[in-house]
Amino acid sequence: MPDKPSSGEILGVPYNFERPSMSRMLSSYWEPGEGMLVKKPFGIGYTLNLANWRSWLVIAVAGGLLLQERNSGSGAEEEDDEAVEVVVED
Repeated sequence: MPDKPSSGEILGVPYNFERPSMSRMLSSYWEPGEGMLVKKPFGIGYTLNLANWRSWLVIAVAGGLLLQERNSGSGAEEEDDEAVEVVVED
């Protein structure tokens, strides 16, 4: 039985199942001169290139949305815990 390739592309999506080394991990997340998305060092798909300013913008927006959700989520739970009076007229 032939050996299966441990890296390549399927339908245009890259995959890599080789054991990652520390240098390959660091170099794949920091690639100056490349776009915002780069191939993942391990697994399927793409990841953010931290050498690109757009990646930091995406991280900041995601962090802001997460912070907003956490702050607004705590207020909504307090409203649900309050007692509600129901009046039924005959």
